[in-house]
Amino acid sequence: MSDAARARQAELATRAVVGAAMIAVALGGLWLGGVVFWILCSAVALGVLREWAMLMRAREPDLRLMLFAMVVPLAIMSPWAAGAGFRALGFVLGASLFIYGVSRQPVRAAGLLYAGLPVLALLIIRDQPRGLLFGFWTLALVWACDMGAFFAGRWLGGPRLAPAISPNKTWAGLIGGVAAAGALGVALHVGYGLPWRLTLATPALAIASQGGDLFESWLKRRAGVKDSGTLLPGHGGLLDRLDGLIPVAPLAALLVMLPQIRGWMI
Repeated sequence: MSDAARARQAELATRAVVGAAMIAVALGGLWLGGVVFWILCSAVALGVLREWAMLMRAREPDLRLMLFAMVVPLAIMSPWAAGAGFRALGFVLGASLFIYGVSRQPVRAAGLLYAGLPVLALLIIRDQPRGLLFGFWTLALVWACDMGAFFAGRWLGGPRLAPAISPNKTWAGLIGGVAAAGALGVALHVGYGLPWRLTLATPALAIASQGGDLFESWLKRRAGVKDSGTLLPGHGGLLDRLDGLIPVAPLAALLVMLPQIRGWMI
């Protein structure tokens, strides 16, 4: 075996171990819920915002101001405060407007929405009566999509999906990811009673997950970097692992809360 092949195997092993550890931490936090899940989500939000700011080449004082602004809505989301709801949403929007007013940089203001809205969505989902199931569905469909896309892309290859943005992604990977996520949705419906609206929406959310992946790839290409960070060995930064979840979580929260939204509108 060549040195290059051994290096690839070692990298894949590292990715597998770190990926499994991340999934275990996420599932543990989701299972415990409450303060533990809030702390985990808040830490992730601050890490994502930091990587966003670095991709946008924000200076250190600007980065600190963005992080301080993000702390306020995260504190409001705490179970000890108002919790996850419309008041917290208002604080996320307010923090974003504050950063825009201070910096006059839309991309910095967008970073607070990019980091804050998915966290708020996950906390809202977990707080629902069947929040454990809905939260697992939200996370697992992204994982299933990633794994399906990886294996289908490797085995089938074929035309590139967006070569100018991410040369390694293929149409076969997109289809494989959507199929894997759809199968997961059906399994959760049959085994645990996942509502039909969520089951049927799963393939569409898998496409949104792939879109989030491509968007983050575009951000990295724009910034001229390979990874968004170095926090996770074999993976890169938090954004490199959570790019698909960021657009999925708010959409999943809207679908989960759809019966309540309809009730408010009547």
